[in-house]
Amino acid sequence: MSKTKERIRDSQLRYKQGLGQNFIYDDDLLQALVDLSGVTGEDDVLEVGPGAGSMTRYLCRKAHHVLSVELDERLIPLLSAFMNEYDNFTLLQGDIMQVNLPEITKEMRKPLCVVANIPYYITTPLMTMLLSGPLDIRLMALMVQKEVADKVMAQPGEEGWGMLAVRCQYFCEPYIAMDVPAACFTPPPKVDSAFIVLPRRETPAVSVRSEDDFFRVAAAGFALRRKTMTNGLCAAFHMERATAVELMHQAGLDERIRGEKLTMEELARLSDAYTAWKEAQS
Repeated sequence: MSKTKERIRDSQLRYKQGLGQNFIYDDDLLQALVDLSGVTGEDDVLEVGPGAGSMTRYLCRKAHHVLSVELDERLIPLLSAFMNEYDNFTLLQGDIMQVNLPEITKEMRKPLCVVANIPYYITTPLMTMLLSGPLDIRLMALMVQKEVADKVMAQPGEEGWGMLAVRCQYFCEPYIAMDVPAACFTPPPKVDSAFIVLPRRETPAVSVRSEDDFFRVAAAGFALRRKTMTNGLCAAFHMERATAVELMHQAGLDERIRGEKLTMEELARLSDAYTAWKEAQS
């Protein structure tokens, strides 16, 4: 039995399903995951959801400094005691979705790395916040539900192609570093997981006149799945069908194509057409 698992057992701490607490105790696996994360000795790391600190100690051995944010107050004494020997470790109790990220990371080296074994129920909101937020991030390495990893990697026309894939692939060059079966966790979740790494692109995957408009147009295409992109534009922006058809033609697109079929480049052309149209209205 690992020392971390012994500490959890001895503390008589009960896992909270509501917080998505599924821990990894296999030392070889933890070391492999940190090695695959892309973190180097020059990096400062923001770790989300350290849990019992199983991966945290390996991150501290690898990185320049690690700041861990843990929601569960019950774990703070365990983490503090377990990580006491590492002088490159800082622990903060709080909700990662609520803390002031620029404030808590202001002393950290930039760009920083984000490493997380996060509760699955906040995966998409957290990834969206980190990708679109103010933090200067070099890469993210995240343990996510396998289904989520597949959605991140999805391509146009595939079932998983949606806003998560567009946003991740726009900002990053994601890849699945390792599939992690449910049996590797305690308690085992009902689904398998995957460790995905998302290195930030130097420049976004496509060039657009307005990033906000690009994501609005993409969201319009996925809001009415199985419907045409023209219908999506009409519904999302309350425009006449003739206007939507004209924007589709300006972008070089068939007015009958479904939004879920559009590539990143096609969405970029359409969003630029929409931006130009919007500016002409003002």
